[in-house]
Amino acid sequence: MHTTLFDGQLTVMVGDITQLEADVIVNAANSSLLGGGGVDGAIHRAAGSKLLQACQAVREHDWPEGLPTGEVALTPGFDLPARYIIHTVGPVYSASQDRSTELAACYRNALALADIKNMRSIAFPAISTGIYGYPREAANRIILKVMEEELPRRPELTVILCFFNETDADLFFDIAKGKR
Repeated sequence: MHTTLFDGQLTVMVGDITQLEADVIVNAANSSLLGGGGVDGAIHRAAGSKLLQACQAVREHDWPEGLPTGEVALTPGFDLPARYIIHTVGPVYSASQDRSTELAACYRNALALADIKNMRSIAFPAISTGIYGYPREAANRIILKVMEEELPRRPELTVILCFFNETDADLFFDIAKGKR
């Protein structure tokens, strides 16, 4: 699947984010920035050992207590096709606490950083929908709202939403087309 929205500015696809040739890919990191499972682990493995060293330096110099939820940090892409990695920590889902603002901040802050650094292409995974348990439909509605608000302000930036499977990509597309 490979579908575009917002006059071609947003591409929805299924694939391996570590294989994408973009200026920057977004890592759904944990606050330690030292690697983990899911997307985070895949990005660390594909980028090579220098990524861990760069993340340790970010921790030492910028975020000694760990990267807070919704904030972003930039490192080189090292062995990835992407030149850079923006690391962000998504919220752990809670049925009793609204964390939609934190999830939206992950996307907004990554878009803003890419724009500030004059990047022209950015690829996102589905942040917080894996082990962090954020419901996919709710997360996709947040992503869509952020894109509707932010993309018109950044006409030079192209965005790829890289989903792990077709079911998740189809869900996003259905929400975007008002079918859900």
